[in-house]
Amino acid sequence: MSVTDATFRPAAPPPVHSPQTVPPASAGAKAPDASLVWAVAGMLPFAAFAILFLIWPTGLLLVHAFEARGGGFTLDNIAEIFRQESILKSFLLSIEISAVSAVGGAFFGFFVAYAIVLGGLPGWVRGAVMTFCGVASNFAGVPLAFAFIATLGRVGLVAFVLRDWFGINFNATGFNLYTFTGLSIVYLYFQIPLMVLVFVPALEGLKREWREATAVLGGTNFHYWRYVAMPVLWPSILGATLLLFANAFGAVATAYALTGSSLTIVPIQLFAQIRGDVLNNPGLGYAIALGMVVITTLTSGGYILLRARSERWTR
Repeated sequence: MSVTDATFRPAAPPPVHSPQTVPPASAGAKAPDASLVWAVAGMLPFAAFAILFLIWPTGLLLVHAFEARGGGFTLDNIAEIFRQESILKSFLLSIEISAVSAVGGAFFGFFVAYAIVLGGLPGWVRGAVMTFCGVASNFAGVPLAFAFIATLGRVGLVAFVLRDWFGINFNATGFNLYTFTGLSIVYLYFQIPLMVLVFVPALEGLKREWREATAVLGGTNFHYWRYVAMPVLWPSILGATLLLFANAFGAVATAYALTGSSLTIVPIQLFAQIRGDVLNNPGLGYAIALGMVVITTLTSGGYILLRARSERWTR
């Protein structure tokens, strides 16, 4: 065999691509997913509602709060809040009532939620309590004020029963429903159920393995709650308390129907400004509303951050 015969090799034929492997000449744009289209369409009504009733009014408050009467930018409206003692006291009073009702609602609501989730209650009791909490947390305004007046007022049901059945003069005890204490008690009616609704999922997020691990390591029930459960629940407790604070800070109908102008909290002060009874400076009214928005935004933002932190343990 010659060298030519040994080194010669025929050229390999070019590869033939099957129809499945040949890339298309031009790839067209990917069609949008139908589920994504429906999801966006479903969000449009909520987005429109948020823009019309939340973002747009807040933007107007922000603009007009820094607008002078004759036009132009000014800080006098904000400074006027601190110069007028009545407005400053109304802010302080609203903060005090909101704080008291928020702490009280969180305290009592914690034990109600504990009884529902970990107390071993029958299923029908839990369902009834949760249904009542869903209704009571939204029961406010004039009907709630009338219900408490008819129950704990000077001529209410409690005063009638104590007088005719036990010979006790309820009005002589010094309790007055139309004071700071009375309004705080009325607020607790919807604060406690709201705490239950918010805090029940946090208690349900406690894993059984954590208690079992504590027991295996020789820990008691106290050790479990002190070193495991409470550190996990603490962000949820603080976040729920901030949510209750924001909920009470913006309540106006209940306080106005119950106390009228005897307790001038910020919403009532703003309500008077809208009707034109007290203040004659529209910019000052916008500044008061902006102050309420700032306080509720800070508390709501704190609630969102704390809730996100507590949810890390349930993942």
